[in-house]
Amino acid sequence: MKDYDIVIIGGGPAGLAAAVSARQSGIESILILERDKELGGILNQCIHNGFGLHTFKEELTGPEYADRFIRQVEELQIAYKLNTMVMEIGQDKTVTAMNREDGLFVIRAEAVILAMGCRERPRGALNIPGYRPAGIYSAGTAQRLVNMEGYMPGREVVILGSGDIGLIMARRMTLEGAKVKVVAELMPYSGGLKRNIVQCLDDYGIPLKLSHTVVDIKGKERVEGVTLARVDEKNKPIPGTEEYYDCDTLLLSVGLIPENELSRGMGVAINPVTSGPSVNESLETNLDGVFACGNVLHVHDLVDYVSEEAAAAGRNAAAYVKAAADVESEAADKSTVKPTDEKTVESGIAYAESAVPLIATSGVRYTVPSTIRVSHMDEKLTVRFRVGGVYKNCFISVYFDDERVVHRKKQVFAPGEMEEVRLTKEQFLQYPDLAAVTFRIEEG
Repeated sequence: MKDYDIVIIGGGPAGLAAAVSARQSGIESILILERDKELGGILNQCIHNGFGLHTFKEELTGPEYADRFIRQVEELQIAYKLNTMVMEIGQDKTVTAMNREDGLFVIRAEAVILAMGCRERPRGALNIPGYRPAGIYSAGTAQRLVNMEGYMPGREVVILGSGDIGLIMARRMTLEGAKVKVVAELMPYSGGLKRNIVQCLDDYGIPLKLSHTVVDIKGKERVEGVTLARVDEKNKPIPGTEEYYDCDTLLLSVGLIPENELSRGMGVAINPVTSGPSVNESLETNLDGVFACGNVLHVHDLVDYVSEEAAAAGRNAAAYVKAAADVESEAADKSTVKPTDEKTVESGIAYAESAVPLIATSGVRYTVPSTIRVSHMDEKLTVRFRVGGVYKNCFISVYFDDERVVHRKKQVFAPGEMEEVRLTKEQFLQYPDLAAVTFRIEEG
């Protein structure tokens, strides 16, 4: 069994940024475990531009953005293992993994950073009637086939779901010569960024049908066509509104789910709204020394935000490791045995302080983080959240108990765009007996 200070699960944009940040914070012993054959994660198949405007102040493609971080990892001589599948993580932070070179092996970590990303929601969860013919793909699978494998999934395409990947694939398939006939969306609003609706649909004359879904798929061997229907306020198809489209391909872009099987297996508390871990201001889960960042925590719309969040997780994991080392050093100096009470020993952090809960209500679906320990937060803390519907000319308000401390207006709040509010440590210190922080959408 080999020991590392920090083990990072996942070599995508979150894992890479966390590793770089931890190394820059003074931690030498870092290992990245990546199941794919190369670092970069999902960015390797995102060949469109629009990445890096916040992080690098220039517009990059996905592979270019990933390459910036891969170079940093290699320049900083951070160790990584490719083609490596993590099988299990114990609550004592022992990581069991396997690959062809090492076989089955176990690693012991002082801190673990979860950065496994997310996966697409499968068709099986959609309950679409009909056969299971060839020609049905998730949008991400189609993206990989076109951009990395050089394979065209089809020529006449219908897309169900207006998530960002679906919108981008509508444009990509069009550029490759396919005819995208329609993008259907179950909800009365799009699940993607406004800029993607404009650049990927409007600019190419591709219709977007809101409050529509697929009610039937024709074809046994290969998709021959699909039937769309309008849905009511309960998302039930309305009889008589059916429209039939001839097509040979159906792409599904119906949502992303954080990849948290490993997290659940080790006992990490999962937020039922995000399907990602519940974390505090340090992006630490309910397990000491286990941190989470990126799309495994909650699904982001911009990779720049993933990198920013992951850098914070890397810094905080580094601080955790250093604090644990200080505790061990003190114990050694006093020739005493390290105590076994997990509440006092793991990081040298004062756990007696109660965490302040962040409550999402009145249109706000969730917040990340979900709790804050004031003594551990930086001078400024970014709280990210999503709303549950489209709100126009409304305010995001933040209350410290019953007192409103933030009241910011925005023309449009939409579920497809992640929002953020920055809170300061100074604000919290003015409320020493603070019981809760509440986020809500309010009308003018």
